[in-house]
Amino acid sequence: MSANLATLLQRKIINSWNLFWLITLPISTVMVYSMMGVELSSARVVSSMIQLSVRCAVPLLFVAFAASSVNVLFPGSFGRWILLNRKFIGLSFAAAMAWQLFFILWLVTQHTEYYVEKVYALSDVIEGVGGYFLLISMVLTSFKFGRSRLSAKQWKFLHKSGIYWLWIYAWIAYWWNLFYYNNPNALDYVYYWAGFLAWGLRMAAWTKKRWPQATGPSTTAGTSQLLYLMPGVAAVATGLASVSFGSPWGKQVYEFGFGVPVLNTIGVYTPFFPYVPCFPIFLMMLGACWILKSRGQPG
Repeated sequence: MSANLATLLQRKIINSWNLFWLITLPISTVMVYSMMGVELSSARVVSSMIQLSVRCAVPLLFVAFAASSVNVLFPGSFGRWILLNRKFIGLSFAAAMAWQLFFILWLVTQHTEYYVEKVYALSDVIEGVGGYFLLISMVLTSFKFGRSRLSAKQWKFLHKSGIYWLWIYAWIAYWWNLFYYNNPNALDYVYYWAGFLAWGLRMAAWTKKRWPQATGPSTTAGTSQLLYLMPGVAAVATGLASVSFGSPWGKQVYEFGFGVPVLNTIGVYTPFFPYVPCFPIFLMMLGACWILKSRGQPG
């Protein structure tokens, strides 16, 4: 079975630029077909096209976000394949996002009044412009002519901060639909949990890299070990429960934060602030550090 999978994954059609076109051409076909027979003079129709382009793009973002972690957690033919093709999956995401940018510009320029009255928010503009700036920078530095202008450390910082920015921008949007506006559809649930799974794979891979070998003795034991292990497990469990059930706490915490004048002012200009959807993520990260600490490893 593994030999058959390895052979399949070596086929040219699903590797390198062939994979890029295999993904991008169907998405572009869907977008062009969806534009036919609709009236783009309607602002709501243009908004629906923006939403469609995002739905085509986001799964590719989550796959690219988790690619290196899949290779760490599941070394083998598939792990190597997804890591080798991460660049082309990411470029396919960028191509899908180009459709979104096209429709956003259409909305802004052709339906300015609707955009200003129904859509515009300064923090959203900062988040979106920042995301596109990072995405374009990541695309340019995915090729030799762009990468050669950065040191290895600069390239890594750009791509790591960029992929996290794009992931959080997408994932938080589905959190809002599920737990703040309470008006989700089935696809919102799928994308929300897919985004969380992508982050979970990264968190698991980070932990695995730092987990002590089975033959290596722990430097802590007994009571001191439990002092880290038990709160760590509790933090991870609480974070997971909070991710799963955001309605009982999310809206209240968010509105409490913006009830503070200083925080409200900061939130107008600061992307993602006050980071309420990410509180469970931060808690789970802290829990993972404590668990590693219980094993005698620095978090």
